[in-house]
Amino acid sequence: MMNLANPAAAFRWWRLPAHGVGLARMEFTIQHAIGVHPLALTRLDELDDEVREAVRERIEGYDEPGDFFVDHLASGLAKIAASQYPDPVVVRLSDFKTNEYAELLGGERFEPEEENPMLGFRGASRYYSDAYRDGFALECRAIRRVREEMGLDNVVVMIPFCRTTDEADRVLDALAENGLERGGHGLQVYLMCEVPSNVALTEDFAERVDGFSIGSNDLTQLTLGVDRDSERLAELFDERDEAVKRMIADHIRRAHEADTPVGICGQAPSDYPEFAAFLVREGIDSISLNPDSVLSVLRRVAEVEAATEGDG
Repeated sequence: MMNLANPAAAFRWWRLPAHGVGLARMEFTIQHAIGVHPLALTRLDELDDEVREAVRERIEGYDEPGDFFVDHLASGLAKIAASQYPDPVVVRLSDFKTNEYAELLGGERFEPEEENPMLGFRGASRYYSDAYRDGFALECRAIRRVREEMGLDNVVVMIPFCRTTDEADRVLDALAENGLERGGHGLQVYLMCEVPSNVALTEDFAERVDGFSIGSNDLTQLTLGVDRDSERLAELFDERDEAVKRMIADHIRRAHEADTPVGICGQAPSDYPEFAAFLVREGIDSISLNPDSVLSVLRRVAEVEAATEGDG
């Protein structure tokens, strides 16, 4: 599978011999095509006059500010989904961190300042919170439009950075409240396995979702206790570390015992052919790669699979 963020790139890479998109990031569309904080559209009256006027200029032609967000996000996601139909396209719900959200027009009004945004108010914790609930509703409206109005029902929803099973339940409830009930209209819901608790409670999370996708960047960061953005610690950040590999192998084995598929959408398989080989030997179900890595890794996977079959 492929990792895609830019909808325009979908029509550049669709000819590659991949089987769908394992990670479609909606942040690219929000940042570049929309550029406005979702809450600045749902809570326009709370903005300062100058910022409010800038938002109105940005959404000129829209009577309902939220429609601007939904139209543009749905358009971006639909391009990616259409380029791969009927193969699955796994759309990750928004995973901006607070400092990134604050950079959007109107964002400073709604985002707290955090000492460590990487471990702060991000991912799953936002979706059911009153501090972001109406922004999340816009995301859900866009996904519903793509799946139910445009007919691109190959879109799978993925929950990022979900810390506990209780949090997973609350996100599933929030999705259902916004018309995206798991199983409804064939909707599948995946969970990103990127917090050690996701590995420790693999079976419990598997009861709540249809599949996992390993986010090796954050899983490595939290397993090794290394800030992945720290230049001083860069040499310690390595997805190939034995501790990380054991976490991944354990998660794959236990998820399969629970009859739940596991993919990976992190950077490591694109960067390190030997890591892709490790994943194949562990029986991972899918590997999602940067498009320019697909062909080389595909050849490596075929070699490892042939060798594995020969050993068997």
